[in-house]
Amino acid sequence: MPSTNVKSLSESTRDKLKHAIGQLESFLNQHALPQLLTEDQDNEAELFYKGLLSDLRHLLVFSEVAYEKLGVALRRPNFDDDFAARILYEVYHQCVNAFFYPKNECYSEDGRYAYTGQDAIRFRKKPIRVARETVLSVSKIYEELRDDLSYYESDYMTQRRMQGQK
Repeated sequence: MPSTNVKSLSESTRDKLKHAIGQLESFLNQHALPQLLTEDQDNEAELFYKGLLSDLRHLLVFSEVAYEKLGVALRRPNFDDDFAARILYEVYHQCVNAFFYPKNECYSEDGRYAYTGQDAIRFRKKPIRVARETVLSVSKIYEELRDDLSYYESDYMTQRRMQGQK
């Protein structure tokens, strides 16, 4: 991939991560488990919200780490394509995958809805409005990142292996 593409992709990825981080931080700073449970009285609500908060916290940490690494790559006097490409690979495999394959499976992507204009995210249990809006809002960002970084799903490592690197 040409260096100008890697640099511009690094810049746009960092901007998108910044927006996702802002939304996730805002939600997580304003909502705790007891507050979510007072708004939603259901037998399985506690397990659902524990899982959702845990998944969102992991996603936030992965996104913040990637954001910082991209910042380091972009601030270097001489842009290092290999270093930036490695970070973009990590963004795809840690951030994007953390969003679309959450450990607690409180939500999942239903590909059948992706092309209908409807939200492709399906929740295991109906969450309160603010939780639903937050997940759906960041889903659009991570969908864009997935589309932008699809090269890094497998082609990047294949290219590295062919060059004899790991």
